[in-house]
Amino acid sequence: MQEMVKNLSFLLLLISLGLFFHHTATAIPRGYMRFTQDATQFPAESEYDYIIVGGGAAGCPLAATLSGGGRRVLLLERGGAPDEFPFLATSSGFLTTLSTTNQESPAQPFASEEGVPNTRARVLGGGSSINAGFYSRAHPEFFTDVPLNWDLHEVNRSYEWIERALVHRPEVRGWQAALRDGLIEAGVGPYNGFTVNHLTGTKIGGSIFDAAGRRHSAADLLAYARPDRIRVAIRATVDRVFLNQVQPGSSSVDPVTTEAVGVVFLDRLGRRHHAMTRPGGEVILCAGALGSPQLLLLSGVGPRSYLATWGIPVAVPNPDVGQYLYDNPRNGISILPPGSIDHSLIQVVGILDGGDAFLEAASYVVPFVSPVESILLHRSSTPIYINVATIMEKVAGPTSFGSLRLASLDPRDSPLVRFNYFTDPSNIDLNRCVSGLRHVGDVLQSRSMAVFRPAIGTWGPSQRGSGVRRGDFRYVGSALPANRSDDDAMRGFCRRNVATLWHYHGGCVAGKVVDREFRVIGTRGLRVVDGSVLTVSPGTNPQATIMMMGRYVGQRILASRRYRRNRRRLTPPPPSPPPDL
Repeated sequence: MQEMVKNLSFLLLLISLGLFFHHTATAIPRGYMRFTQDATQFPAESEYDYIIVGGGAAGCPLAATLSGGGRRVLLLERGGAPDEFPFLATSSGFLTTLSTTNQESPAQPFASEEGVPNTRARVLGGGSSINAGFYSRAHPEFFTDVPLNWDLHEVNRSYEWIERALVHRPEVRGWQAALRDGLIEAGVGPYNGFTVNHLTGTKIGGSIFDAAGRRHSAADLLAYARPDRIRVAIRATVDRVFLNQVQPGSSSVDPVTTEAVGVVFLDRLGRRHHAMTRPGGEVILCAGALGSPQLLLLSGVGPRSYLATWGIPVAVPNPDVGQYLYDNPRNGISILPPGSIDHSLIQVVGILDGGDAFLEAASYVVPFVSPVESILLHRSSTPIYINVATIMEKVAGPTSFGSLRLASLDPRDSPLVRFNYFTDPSNIDLNRCVSGLRHVGDVLQSRSMAVFRPAIGTWGPSQRGSGVRRGDFRYVGSALPANRSDDDAMRGFCRRNVATLWHYHGGCVAGKVVDREFRVIGTRGLRVVDGSVLTVSPGTNPQATIMMMGRYVGQRILASRRYRRNRRRLTPPPPSPPPDL
């Protein structure tokens, strides 16, 4: 029995890392492939109005928007195209995505210095090409908490643009329906039905998987680009941003001394390519919470003494690059239901009153190979499938934060990160985790969850009126403490079982590294538009807001260009000089 428990615990670890399940699907060629090429096909020197580094959740809508305004755009993505990886196409390939790890896999694993396994996207579409697909807008306070210039009318229009292209209403059944009903029974109300808005209570959110289970990622937004104004380079790793020293502006409020004029990127053969900006152009980093601060450091934007230890010339000293790096802690339980269960990713969420935590669930059907099979059993060509169901909670915020450091001068190496989970002295994160897990316990005790307990006999009227007596859940890994009112026991569970939900953010935070228009402080022609500028995760899932930000900033840049152009047209020319007498 002890060996079986060990095996089941090991299974939980593998499931959390996605090391089971194999699925293939037929990839559908996308329209953006006509202007997408391997970086080896690009010239050694080229010029563009906008160079966007990172073809992820923000980079794709930003590139499509800017090209639609008639600007010449280059989008650089270090990974491949989604069509190269058929398992990305459907929801049932989620675990395969996380478990397929090699030099070019779309999910690149890393671990924080605390030892918590994590993943970063390495594919066109970014996290939206590899994630669980849940779509929900930011909590309303987000737009006052994050010091960026927000035009809420344009914010809503940008969300709607994304939603028309990508978002679907999921069909809720099985484990997701049980979670919905269990949340309502546990008092996580009101029930808000289907909505993409962030509302306290229980709701069904949007999904980027359609009714057939096919994924619609941010890469699909490139279909809205002007094909004659955009080029997309895949397997293009940016080595650094070219920064030129310029004379400060004549006004005391214009202290800019450094201007971004291009980038150098490597193709898969290691050859270097120079992409330069035209006059008035910009370099825009959309490489994510790890990639964007890493690239700023490699380009000489960061703490002066730290850059000196690497021999990197300082272009713009800023002690906050790579600092204030956050990851929302995830905790929860996994069980083995007694019967069959459907495969489902996140569709339902419980948003606790006060916004402390968010409750979600997923279920998987996975093949299991026992370590004792070769000893006691003949190996079978037919795999044994088991069902695993999880309920998890995401801590809102968080308030604890860490930092990022370079692992090497090679941009292909992931930086070293420490998130410092649950280290905030106020214990806000820890208390939120305890609150969330207590609600998980309440859900598990609901009548809706009784059917997922194994039958141990019959008696009179049961929890669901079937006459079947139910035992305790069969847990994979740790069960919640028996006494959920014991604060110390619950806090210990949070610390021992902390995991990630892949919602890490920060490293180039607004107000310290970028200004209210996403511009890198102390520079001209350089912005950061991605999750690295955020100090708080937007609502239950960040992907909706990150995609919105790409569209939103693109619209603001184009509007600013139109304003400047119209102002020049309306400004009368200077008077002609008097004739030479």
